[in-house]
Amino acid sequence: MPQVTDHYENFPVASLLCPPRLRPAVIALYHFARTADDLADEGDTPAAQRLDALARYRTQLAHADHRPVPANGEWAEVFAPLRSALIQHRFPLELLNALLDAFVQDVEMTDQQVGYADEAHLLDYCRRSANPVGRLLLHLYDVRNPQALTQSDAICTALQLINFWQDCGVDLSRGRCYFPASWMRQHGTDTATLRSGAAHGGEQALMAQCVQHARQLMASGAPLVHQIPGRAGWELRLVVQGGLRVLEKVEHLGAQVLSQRPRLYAPDYLVMVWRALRM
Repeated sequence: MPQVTDHYENFPVASLLCPPRLRPAVIALYHFARTADDLADEGDTPAAQRLDALARYRTQLAHADHRPVPANGEWAEVFAPLRSALIQHRFPLELLNALLDAFVQDVEMTDQQVGYADEAHLLDYCRRSANPVGRLLLHLYDVRNPQALTQSDAICTALQLINFWQDCGVDLSRGRCYFPASWMRQHGTDTATLRSGAAHGGEQALMAQCVQHARQLMASGAPLVHQIPGRAGWELRLVVQGGLRVLEKVEHLGAQVLSQRPRLYAPDYLVMVWRALRM
């Protein structure tokens, strides 16, 4: 079974700004998604075994919704707190299953060495891999109106894309390419060239397009911060500004991001707080 590992996170998870009464549910959702991601990603376990583990994980999710989690059950440390959150907040299971669909797609992509044909294909993946997270949090805060859902999807997709662009070198080394093939053709590059870490004009132009696309998405979703009440709204402001700050780091590196992952340092967090205050 793939090992669950610790991860560097650029974006805050259940920070002190999250209302204390909701923090256990947010943490339970995070560990559910993080563990599934590890099952899909970590170590060198063959794809068939990863898919089997994700199938068992999905079964445990279905069981957790309607019966107690055995103390010695597989991933009990994930599903026991998640069951409490499901009971208390009645999260839509289809959103949690959508996340698992995305992780399965990740494994199948690595195994088959396939990518994304165009922007629409990539955004369809984000609809399962990222957007459910925002919708689960809106459910938790009892925000259900269609405009808020659309804006949440834009923020979550932007964050997912920013994560792809900051981690593109690692993903390419694992056999995954999240750059749409149509964008690569437009700029005269391809997966093999990107995997080599090339930083010529085509790769620079590709990264500039990626940055612009993610920034526009984030801008379209950012007004959501004014619909989320109290401390949760400030949490979202910092999430948005954290994503935008990472995107600036990616923009500064350009094609060098293919071999160098951007990081946030103490002064960056001060910038994020200042910008959050000004939103």
